Amino acid sequence: MTELADLAQRYGVATDFIDWRGHRVPVPEHTLIGVLASLGVPAGSAAERDEAARNHDREHWGFTLPPTVVARCGTASSFWVHVTHGDPVGLWIRLEDGSVRTGLRQLENNRPPYDLDGRLIGEATFELPADLPPGYHRLHAQAGQLDISTTLIVAPATLAAPTTRQWGLAAQLYSVTSENSWGTGDLTDLTDLAVWSAARHGAGFILVNPLHAAAPVAPMEPSPYLPTSRRFVNPLYLRVEAVPEYAHLRKRGPLRKARADLAARARRHDGIDRDAAWKVKRAALKQLYRVPRSAGRELAYAAFLDRAGRSLDDFAVWCALAEVHGSDWHRWPEPLTHPDAPAVAEFAAGHAEAVDFHRWLQWLLDDQLTAAQATAIQAGMSLGIMHDLAVGVDPNGADSWALQDVLALGVSAGAPPDEYNQLGQNWSQPPWRPDQLEKSGYAPFRALVEAVLRHAGGVRIDHIIGLFRLWWIPQGAAPTEGTYVRYDHDALIGIVALEAMRAGAVVVGEDLGTVEPWVRDYLSERGLFGTSILWFERDREWGQPDKPLPANRWREACLSSVTTHDLPPTAGYLAGEHIRLREELGLLTRPAEEELAADRAEQAAWLAELQRLGLVGADPGIDEMIRGLYAYLGRTPSKLLALALPDAVGDVRAQNQPGTTDEYPNWRVPLAGPDGRRLRVEDIFADPRANALAEVMKSQVRTMET
Repeated sequence: MTELADLAQRYGVATDFIDWRGHRVPVPEHTLIGVLASLGVPAGSAAERDEAARNHDREHWGFTLPPTVVARCGTASSFWVHVTHGDPVGLWIRLEDGSVRTGLRQLENNRPPYDLDGRLIGEATFELPADLPPGYHRLHAQAGQLDISTTLIVAPATLAAPTTRQWGLAAQLYSVTSENSWGTGDLTDLTDLAVWSAARHGAGFILVNPLHAAAPVAPMEPSPYLPTSRRFVNPLYLRVEAVPEYAHLRKRGPLRKARADLAARARRHDGIDRDAAWKVKRAALKQLYRVPRSAGRELAYAAFLDRAGRSLDDFAVWCALAEVHGSDWHRWPEPLTHPDAPAVAEFAAGHAEAVDFHRWLQWLLDDQLTAAQATAIQAGMSLGIMHDLAVGVDPNGADSWALQDVLALGVSAGAPPDEYNQLGQNWSQPPWRPDQLEKSGYAPFRALVEAVLRHAGGVRIDHIIGLFRLWWIPQGAAPTEGTYVRYDHDALIGIVALEAMRAGAVVVGEDLGTVEPWVRDYLSERGLFGTSILWFERDREWGQPDKPLPANRWREACLSSVTTHDLPPTAGYLAGEHIRLREELGLLTRPAEEELAADRAEQAAWLAELQRLGLVGADPGIDEMIRGLYAYLGRTPSKLLALALPDAVGDVRAQNQPGTTDEYPNWRVPLAGPDGRRLRVEDIFADPRANALAEVMKSQVRTMET
């Protein structure tokens, strides 16, 4: 195991870890072998491990410059250079703006040379000056006749925080329909929610679920956290009538009838039927696609295509292929399984209209997202829309096809067991390969972050801990049989900070679950916000029962809320729905009686704390208790406060139950009131409960400001 452990360490693969109970857990040998294999490293035998270690050294010394160099503004840093031992090397930096920096200072480096196939390779160290501007630059080295360059990423040291406290709604958009929706919530509904919460109740942002693209074929994946692509948007969120060409459609009556029929079916159905909605909406959009565009619109479309480039082409081709061959590219004819294959180009040429239709849909989404953000700001929001970036993508989808060379195949990302998911989680998503990301200059990750911030005043990054280390599970293994793989967090967080600085956006990291203690400090130092959920904020003293964490000890650089989409809305949580549901689904690891007793004790502690602060009366009802819990958020120093839309209307059903797929209707639950009746956007605006709770949030913002 010693050679295997050494090899694992070279590739950033953990050989043990601390679990949620504080116990050190060794990683089984078969897990290490499986994870290393997904990194392209055979390690099943002693001979393979020995050869892999030698290859690792040879590759390192074969690089003239590091695959990517990362630095921070205001801080000098260093990098190595490899040349034939004793040879001179010339270095310079070409900045983003085209200007050149020379005169890099050499530092002392006494590392002995390395014998690479009979050629001695020496290593020199040079200093990057502290005054480099933020951006993506090129670092050049000239050794003899060779001119080698690499990506140099200079990130801001920290992001500026919002100057005042803000509150915002947190909505699962697909679940919130209006009178004019096409079966699911859309971008016009998002805009209307933003305007209502801002203009009437002073909200500064609206947090929305990931709007990432799903495969455009049935059955459409319901989870917004398992998209086919994170770089593009689901056209299910388009409002047909908001497309400019709709005004020039000669016969709009059939489209209005199709929408009305769809809405009527949706009202009769206890769930979100994405397939039915997309079938009708796609047919309507296909009609609009054939409407001639004005000269100005043609110019705008051409400009969009130029900006989007190859990544949009790959996505549109994948969508067209999926409509012919199905949404799992592993089952396609072998010549079509790589985007660079000649057969793919031949298919695209033969299906030019189908490919262009999917490019056109993304252009419409770009337009409607731009309008939504502009309208939110115009209504008075300081941040506007806060988008959500999912952890990964469907292993059979568009991004895993187009980016397969930088994703780890044969493993899945997930999470180890924790207090709330005691069997662990397998998210069925291929993780980034850290080595291939570095060799690419992090280009795919840079493009992803830039895309999600294009129409945003903020972004929530789901499981931001995955930018430090991520739980990899070998194919066929249980979630408990995984291990952590390290990433260069300075590079990944630096890119996030750089793109957020350029977008003028705030970044919120979802840092719940098993987190190394130093990580939250690091995120705070870089100006990224964390996440606090009231039910998880506990004051733990050794040998004493948990009690609510005092409000003054909550984090300031944080988005705080009472609940999350992985728990029932607060009305359901107070009724013990989170325990009843997990018991029904067989997800508890201790008797339900023990869980219920612990839950009753927790709720009693919160009731006592709210009563101590005068936020609820002696015997509060559900609505008063919910208002009191949200008012408690105002007693914390947190700069960002979120009100879950289901809490605003008294909904009781959870959107998602981790650890399940079809056992529970995850991501298919329409927004409803406490009586289970489906609510529309128009109902929210007139709902006394929603307006009262929004005013509670508004008062918490005023309280901090005064």
